[in-house]
Amino acid sequence: MAECDEVSGTDFIRLCIVICMSDKEIMKQYLEDALSSFRAYKKLADKAIEQTKNDELFVTLDEESNSIAVIMKHMAGNMISRWTDFLTTDGEKPDRHRDMEFVIESNTSREDVLAYWERGWKCVFDAIEPLTPDDFGKTINIRGQAHTIVQAINRQLTHYSYHIGQIVFLAKHFRSSEWQSLSVPKNRSAEFNQFLEKSGDKTADKEKQFDSVEKFGREPKRDG
Repeated sequence: MAECDEVSGTDFIRLCIVICMSDKEIMKQYLEDALSSFRAYKKLADKAIEQTKNDELFVTLDEESNSIAVIMKHMAGNMISRWTDFLTTDGEKPDRHRDMEFVIESNTSREDVLAYWERGWKCVFDAIEPLTPDDFGKTINIRGQAHTIVQAINRQLTHYSYHIGQIVFLAKHFRSSEWQSLSVPKNRSAEFNQFLEKSGDKTADKEKQFDSVEKFGREPKRDG
């Protein structure tokens, strides 16, 4: 009986080790996927912004709409607040002035907007890249509300994807027929599937998936 208890205890410890290793591997994979998603969304926004003319960056479609420049400024302000000292301070910093993120001064240039945009994204990657599975037990506060690491990252990922969709919509509106597609072009889905099959690309990495779509979009449509 003692031997059975000893074996059972040993097996239990081994099982715990396997479970812990599995949990850490899942956390590691989550961080990698989150990073690739952030990078893919940034590329999507950057490629859309590149297609706009300087004046179009500041155009609003109506009184309730935001310009691309305003969306970029708001996102950057959010990023700087949320990701600075991510693990140790509340994500809503006392020196953030959110309402001013929706105001563009008359002397603001395209270069000013882009510089602030890049500053915001640097905060994102500087905060996420060093994270390890050991950080998953920490609590992240945003406006005094407690979040797990996963909740905090997902909150920002969904927020940014929402606004980047707006940026792409506006850029595509301004470019109209001159728009260089950043997704699978209309009526070319079957062709894209063949393109992927031929390339042998089976990756689930979001950034690489975006690169494949963009590369396909630049290729001329095949006849027939």
